[in-house]
Amino acid sequence: MLEGGAIDQDGMGTILATRETLLNPNRNGWSEVQAEAALRDAFGARKIIWLDHGLAHDHTDGHIDNVARFVGPGRVVCQAPSGADDPNAEILEAVAQTLARATDAQGSKLDVVRIPSPGLIANAMGEPSPASHMNFVIANGVVVVPVYGTLSAERALDALRRVFPTRKIVGLFSHGLLGSGLSGGGSFHCITQQEPS
Repeated sequence: MLEGGAIDQDGMGTILATRETLLNPNRNGWSEVQAEAALRDAFGARKIIWLDHGLAHDHTDGHIDNVARFVGPGRVVCQAPSGADDPNAEILEAVAQTLARATDAQGSKLDVVRIPSPGLIANAMGEPSPASHMNFVIANGVVVVPVYGTLSAERALDALRRVFPTRKIVGLFSHGLLGSGLSGGGSFHCITQQEPS
């Protein structure tokens, strides 16, 4: 079982994933070796870059599409903490450090671009939610980015305009998709991944 937001790939044989998701006992019961074999078999992966954790309070058990995304071969975007109250500050720094040391399937070091995190966003129950500007959708001529009414939003959109100079960057309010407790969660990338059978 592999949800769409559980992996991200560069189209050149490199996959990003979190151990928290793919190696979680509630998924396939995979070891890291078994997960890598499955990804090689299913996607032709030649290199898997493992991050330990996704965002805190994420009911998906840490999907990669909330913490790091490929925006082209060898180029990845991740977030920087928005301030001292960012509940994911340590996780975001660990993600950036891991990516800075990583190489892709071609053996090249990654070009890591950081955008600001939205920081602490509470859900309707007052609990921290896994809000992220990373859960964007790349479509024909446009990138739709989740925003949450924070000061970080415009800086994140500006950073993504530099990453995607030929696409229109559109920030859309996404607080309602976060849900509360075990309901809802994610954002635009999450809701565009699966088709009903």
